[in-house]
Amino acid sequence: MQVKAVLFDLFDTLLLIEKGEEFYEPSLKKLHETLARNGINVAFEDFKRIYFEVRDELYYKASENLEEPHFNIRISQTLKRLGYNLNSSNKVVAEATKAFANKFACYVRLDEDAPEILQKLHRKYKLGMVSNFAIPECIWDLLEKFDLKKFFDIVVISGEINRRKPSPEIFQKALRKLGVDSHEAVFVGDTPGLDIKGAKAIAMNAILIQRKTSTTDVPNSFIWRPPENNMEHKPDRIIKRLKELPEIMEDC
Repeated sequence: MQVKAVLFDLFDTLLLIEKGEEFYEPSLKKLHETLARNGINVAFEDFKRIYFEVRDELYYKASENLEEPHFNIRISQTLKRLGYNLNSSNKVVAEATKAFANKFACYVRLDEDAPEILQKLHRKYKLGMVSNFAIPECIWDLLEKFDLKKFFDIVVISGEINRRKPSPEIFQKALRKLGVDSHEAVFVGDTPGLDIKGAKAIAMNAILIQRKTSTTDVPNSFIWRPPENNMEHKPDRIIKRLKELPEIMEDC
């Protein structure tokens, strides 16, 4: 096989989330504070309870239909249950989403190997990124912040196209944009049930980066994860650090 392209997951692959799930409560509080400034009079605990009900309902549906509604939709639906009829395009909703994203970004750091490895691979392969995230604007801001955008020929974000991994469509869209066939590409990600399953479903080679991160150290109290997230989906190779990639790519 002649590899022409390498595609990456983003979070816990290239960017790491520090302190496990600690970001969620402060981010949600910033969101709530923004709503309060805009006349939404709801106690934080009441808002949080309804928010998680709505979010989990949306993600359980997503586990079936593999859609990715924009984050604005979960805020809009939460507010409607609380008696405020604001649609997902309302500027108050958009401002609240931005507040959440800005606080979340404070907990994100760059993997120390990422810039060097991306630079090496970019010289030889087309590079792409396929990320599940309901706030695509946040990803674009993070790519700018960490100066990563220059390495990628294409970026596909679930919240922009309403499809999420492991849907074959999100991978196929990335490959079409890169102009390569599935057997000419390798996907690198950290989640078997999303990254490995999705890539293998369309006959891509898949490399699992398997390392202990802050988000794997804590109970799943806030972060929603798919029910299926185990080694049932076998990668072609397993690495512990990104710096192992260039040598592995030589063997592909």
